[in-house]
Amino acid sequence: MPATPDTTTAAPAAAAAPPRRASLWRDAWRRLRRNRMALVGLVVFVVLALACLAGPPLSPYDYAATDLARGARPPSPQHWFGTDALGRDVLTRVLHGGRVSLAVGFLATAVSMLIGVLYGAVSAYAGDRVDALMMRIVDVLYALPFTVFVILLMVAFGQDIRLLFVAIGAVQWLTMARIVRGQVMGLRRREFVEAAVCLGLSPARILLRHIIPNALGPVAVYATLTVPAVMLLEAMLSFLGLGVQPPMSSWGLMIQEGAEKMEAYPWLLIFPALCFSLTLFSLNFVGDGLRDALDPRSSED
Repeated sequence: MPATPDTTTAAPAAAAAPPRRASLWRDAWRRLRRNRMALVGLVVFVVLALACLAGPPLSPYDYAATDLARGARPPSPQHWFGTDALGRDVLTRVLHGGRVSLAVGFLATAVSMLIGVLYGAVSAYAGDRVDALMMRIVDVLYALPFTVFVILLMVAFGQDIRLLFVAIGAVQWLTMARIVRGQVMGLRRREFVEAAVCLGLSPARILLRHIIPNALGPVAVYATLTVPAVMLLEAMLSFLGLGVQPPMSSWGLMIQEGAEKMEAYPWLLIFPALCFSLTLFSLNFVGDGLRDALDPRSSED
């Protein structure tokens, strides 16, 4: 007769099998959910972003249409945030301005990430003289005043909203490059990279497929902290008259206009400044929570 398998020993062996370990991002999400301030910041930011995306089309008022008959009215049931001196609905302009400010923040951050990640990864992987030369270039650029450089770009090439994305992103990539360089310096001697080299993979493929994906944790954290920094820079440029130009609106431009009339019409400053501050605080809380969640020292054994 054929021998039957011993199920009594197979069951304990199966039960003793070690559980599958969660992936890095799943484990980070589990730790992020425990951070209440980060979750509150994430919810606040999502609500503000959705309001800015969906609000202007649903508003009965045009953000650029003027009506002097209803000019400079305080908040009311018809105009929740009041109207400005030209009779434009402030709530509609705040939501529309949020679109512009968030677009500048995220697109300029994407530009800085693209430049910084590639530059830092190539510098670290090349090493030796190439790394020294590329980092000296970064040191020289660090010595330049970023704000003055952006202002010169805006003055030389015109005040175009698309140029604003590129100009701000072009001066925000330096720290990103240094962060990525430090990560790649620690990864390039790892076993999986040496195995890829032994298989004959090209340096470009090793960087794009093996090294850079493993360095995205700190990059994601720094990106969440770069967005509010970029939004602050855009607000400062708009405050100086070098950012978004009327009739378009951004939170920085509305804060600049409200600051000029804050004594007579305080609501013109309060509401855009409140939305801007909430966005900055929420992104900073999310960035801090993401940094703690991706910290390997906080992971469970």
